[in-house]
Amino acid sequence: MNELSVSTSDSAEGAAQTNTTFADIWNQITAADGLLIATHAHPDSDAVASVLAVTDLAVTRGVRVIPVVGDGELPETLTFLPGAERLRDPASVERSEFDTILVVDCAELHRMGPFYRKHADWFDDQVPLLSIDHHITNSGFGRARIIDPTAAATCEVLFLMFADLQLPITADVATCLATGLYGDTLGLKTPSTTSRTLSVAADLTEAGADVVAIVDNLFRIKPFTTVKLWGLALSRAQLLGKLIWTEITPEMLEASGATAAEGEGIVNFIAGTREARASVLLYQNPSGWRASLRAIAEDIDVARLAKLYGGGGHSRAAGCSLAPGVEARDAFLTDISERVGAVRDSR
Repeated sequence: MNELSVSTSDSAEGAAQTNTTFADIWNQITAADGLLIATHAHPDSDAVASVLAVTDLAVTRGVRVIPVVGDGELPETLTFLPGAERLRDPASVERSEFDTILVVDCAELHRMGPFYRKHADWFDDQVPLLSIDHHITNSGFGRARIIDPTAAATCEVLFLMFADLQLPITADVATCLATGLYGDTLGLKTPSTTSRTLSVAADLTEAGADVVAIVDNLFRIKPFTTVKLWGLALSRAQLLGKLIWTEITPEMLEASGATAAEGEGIVNFIAGTREARASVLLYQNPSGWRASLRAIAEDIDVARLAKLYGGGGHSRAAGCSLAPGVEARDAFLTDISERVGAVRDSR
C-alpha cells in the first residue's frame, strides 16, 4: 500500500474553482438555441432532479432542451419527479440538436458512462460546455462552471442561483430541488447538512415542494423486488478489518427480479455497522465492478479512496469503477480495508 492519507483534514486541496457568476452561466443557458443537459450514469436523485429543475426553468424561457442521463436509466424511485417524461434516450440525440452543453452534478466527464464514451468529441470544447456541481473532486471541466463543495447537493447550488437571479420557483421545480437535497443528505441527516441547507429546504417547502411524495419515494415505499434484493445482499455482507462490504451480482438481480438501482440504499445502511468505519457496495457488470463507498466517521475521506481508482465524489460518499474479476475485487477490498484501518479511530 503506497502512502496516501484518507484523512479529511485537507480534502479541499486541489478542488476545482468556480470561474463565473450565476448571472453569466444563466445567460449562456438561456441564450442557447438548443441546450443539451446531461448528468452522470447510474443517476441518483440529485443528478436527475438537477437536470429536470434546469430543464423546467429553461423551457419556460423558450429554450429547446434535450435532457439526458448518462446511461439512459431512470431509477423507478424517481419516476414521480415532475418532468421525468421529458428525459430523452441518449441514443436518440443528434449533434445538430444543440449548440450548448450543460453538465450537472458530475465531477468528471467520463462519469457520464456510455453517453460520453460514444460522443466524447461533443465535449472537446468545440461546443460551449458549462458545468454546475458540488463535488469536491470536480476536475474543473467547462468554459464556465459553478462548483460549490460547501453545498450538500447540486440542487442546493441551483436553488441559490435561481434565488439570486429572482427566478420564479414553481411547486414542480421546488419538488425537484428538494428531492435532490433530501436524496444527497439522506433526509437532511448527513454531516453535509448545514444551516444553509436547512434554510433552503424550508424555502422549497414554502414554495410547494411535495415533501411527503419525496420521502415516500426515496425512503419509505419500495417494491417487493427491492426487499428480496436487500435480503440477498445483506446475507453476503462481510467485515474485512474496519471495512464492511457486500456485492450485487447479475445472478442476484435475476433471483430477486430487481434492477441494480434498487440496491442503491444498501451501502448507506451497512455504513452504520458499529464495528466498521467505512462501507463498500460492489455491483458486478460485464465491464467490471462499480464500487460505492460510504463513511460515517469524520476522519475517513472516501473521495480520496475512490480517486485512487479513477473515481471521486464526497468525503462521506464516493464511487469508482474496477476491472472485472474476483482478483480485482479482492485486491480493491484489501487495499481499502488497509487504508481505512490505518486511520486511528478517534471515537
